[in-house]
Amino acid sequence: VNWRLFLPGSWDPASPKADPAKVARRDKCAIPVQVGHVEKWQLALDMIDETRSWGIEVPQVIADGGYGDTAAFRLGLEERSLEYVVGISTTTTAHPEDAQPCTPAYSGRGPRPVPAYPEVAQRVRSLAIAAGKNSARPVQWREGSRPGSGSSGYKRMYSRFVALRVRPAGREVRKATAGTELPVRWLLAEWPAGRDEPVQFWLSNLPETTPLPVLVRTAKLRWRVENDYREMKQALGLAHFEGRTWPGWHHHVTLVSVAHAFCTLQRLTRSPKETASA
Repeated sequence: VNWRLFLPGSWDPASPKADPAKVARRDKCAIPVQVGHVEKWQLALDMIDETRSWGIEVPQVIADGGYGDTAAFRLGLEERSLEYVVGISTTTTAHPEDAQPCTPAYSGRGPRPVPAYPEVAQRVRSLAIAAGKNSARPVQWREGSRPGSGSSGYKRMYSRFVALRVRPAGREVRKATAGTELPVRWLLAEWPAGRDEPVQFWLSNLPETTPLPVLVRTAKLRWRVENDYREMKQALGLAHFEGRTWPGWHHHVTLVSVAHAFCTLQRLTRSPKETASA
């Protein structure tokens, strides 16, 4: 639906990382004067805003840890009242749901202290391990590509998951909440039966009443994105662009997107028997 070409700081004359040789190539590459270096998470928010301005609603946002680890991205989604399930790394910190801030005693001098959490925020890995392996529940979320005993003849994707209610922490989150209670969010951790600790983590602002299978299926939807991306690269030529200009790249990805949309519509309009025979 939307694309952005990431321009590194070395191509931006206003960036402290500007490379004179690359900046000099901007005109030859037909890069618009107003286009500069923008962080990827901000590009994603810009794409969401533009997509919505076209009258296309964004129902949910699914992203990997490259975006989910950035608190500013998650806060930007919440400012737009968007639901999300985003991957995070094990170093992301949070407080347990029952953690409460307290206000230090005021000495009468200087500014009044703001409420703060007495305990240091923990890494999400530690929170999940503290919940224990026995808290993990089995969930099947979709049919895979390998033959199996499922109703369609394919093996069901299966693992075990821990879902906790936590208060994501971090300097940007604390600044945004201005000393008030940190909001409660879902922490989802995948903990396979044969592993000693969780292997993957997500944060989500889906409602508190969201069932575990819904959390898991939503988090795993990113596989669908990766599958589409692989199809566009390998079958439709997304990775075959050899041009050298800003307009040329946009032209290329537009045609690939239209081709992918056409192929998707063809699959959706065919009967299952016709798809199998094809």
